[in-house]
Amino acid sequence: MKKSISLVFINIITLICILVLLASCKKNDAKQNSIVTNEEDSITIEHRDKLKGVSYQMAPTKTWLNANEKDDVKMTIVMDLNRTDASNIKKMDSIIIPTTFEGKREDYLPFPLQLEALKNISKIIFFSYPTQTFAAYKNGTLVYTGPTNMGREKDPTPTGLFFTNWKAEETTSTFNDEWELKWNFNIENKLGVGFHQYELPGYPASHSCLRLREKDARFLYDWADQWVLADTENIKAKGTPVIVFGKYDFKAPKPWLQMVKNPDALEISEHELANLIKLNLASIIKEQKNSKLIAQHK
Repeated sequence: MKKSISLVFINIITLICILVLLASCKKNDAKQNSIVTNEEDSITIEHRDKLKGVSYQMAPTKTWLNANEKDDVKMTIVMDLNRTDASNIKKMDSIIIPTTFEGKREDYLPFPLQLEALKNISKIIFFSYPTQTFAAYKNGTLVYTGPTNMGREKDPTPTGLFFTNWKAEETTSTFNDEWELKWNFNIENKLGVGFHQYELPGYPASHSCLRLREKDARFLYDWADQWVLADTENIKAKGTPVIVFGKYDFKAPKPWLQMVKNPDALEISEHELANLIKLNLASIIKEQKNSKLIAQHK
């Protein structure tokens, strides 16, 4: 009888210990979940509106350059608006210019300055085919933007979600071994597609790559992350997500010329980008978590 009571007592003590242990585990799990939530909630996006009241007009290229070519600020904005570079702008008969240069570079380009849908995405790059522009965001805040010249009609740039792979300060084009590409960052290894410095004639002219002015190519080259390889054939972690989206109407006039009649004609809405993110969010977050885990174990 005494032995039976003793066994019951031991079982009761054991059960109590198990319950205490389970309660402790749940508390720790709740604490960890709370920390994760707090980290996400602690990310705040500083909102800024674009410069208002900007309008646009056409101007004779030679006349405008004679008066403004030595002004780096004005030249950058006007080259951005015409999706071109310093050598190719001189070949144009007329160019689109703003009525004021009081804004920053991003005020004249179509991407929104902030996006709540990107709040928990550490880095991402967008390339817009219809507007021929790109934008880099860090946790929902626009950190850099500029013009691009993407794939011509015969060799269109593929659209969708990609990730930055390998990079090289200078490499040779797979289409022509005489073409030297500076600050090249590959995003589609099998097709040889990437973004890099190359001339911008002011319209989609590449063989599927995403052309940039050298300053812009260098920024993305330094800013984006490379993939991490497990071996020569397997990827351990992907790089920075890149979304290429939209279509370009090769039969129509250059789309940015519409801004003369409607300054907001090319504006990319937060809603449009949020929908793109929604379609790809699971993949982006999955790769982002994987990259962080690998970085922690280096």
